[in-house]
Amino acid sequence: MAGNWKMYKTPAETAQFFEKFRPLVEKSSHCEVVICPPFTNLAAAVTAAKGSNIRIGSQNVAWAKEGAFTGEISCPMLKAVGVTHAIVGHSERRQYFGETDGTVLKRTQAALEFGLTPIVCVGELLADREAGNTEAVLTGQFQKGIAGLTEQQFAKIVIAYEPVWAIGTGKTATPEIAADAHRAIRTQVRAKFGTPAGDALRILYGGSVKPDNVKSLMAQPEIDGVLVGGASLDPAGFASIVNF
Repeated sequence: MAGNWKMYKTPAETAQFFEKFRPLVEKSSHCEVVICPPFTNLAAAVTAAKGSNIRIGSQNVAWAKEGAFTGEISCPMLKAVGVTHAIVGHSERRQYFGETDGTVLKRTQAALEFGLTPIVCVGELLADREAGNTEAVLTGQFQKGIAGLTEQQFAKIVIAYEPVWAIGTGKTATPEIAADAHRAIRTQVRAKFGTPAGDALRILYGGSVKPDNVKSLMAQPEIDGVLVGGASLDPAGFASIVNF
């Protein structure tokens, strides 16, 4: 159960969040809990989560270890702060910042090289969904952005399916639509990496997940968890999603 805070909260607000959130999930042993705040809050989040079952992730990673990459943050820098996970290829990165399937692969490989768990995002636009191209888009994103990993690398990643038309729009894919997409992704995985890899892979659903719809989404056997945006900013709301 992962929360993506996007561009919200200061370090002080991060500390306040964890003060309220920690006691609500301290007995939650049924899942992994990951929160991905903005870069400026990572140190505060790691400190606030210390000794708990909550892991901290970044919202992006650089593909280079170091160098002349203004504005980027490398995996060793993130590791040094205490980060364990990283979102890669979120649709907003693709939409606004020129992220491609090729750069998604490079960032994923870098995260793995330095021991971070990548949460690799895939998903289709509304136009793709309406044109019946969902499966083709997901296949393309998998082939160009994930299939370049070795079997050993692939075993360490998490995939998040995020239909772009459902992110921040209030529209949620029905549990059945989400499950169909997850099934299509798993089919690709089995074909490339084998059935056991497909069975073991965790696929999260992201797209307007809220306390009142998480139960019906999680009732689908194909859905292994959720990547929550706006609803992860509220400690009580996100705790109720974690403890669905």
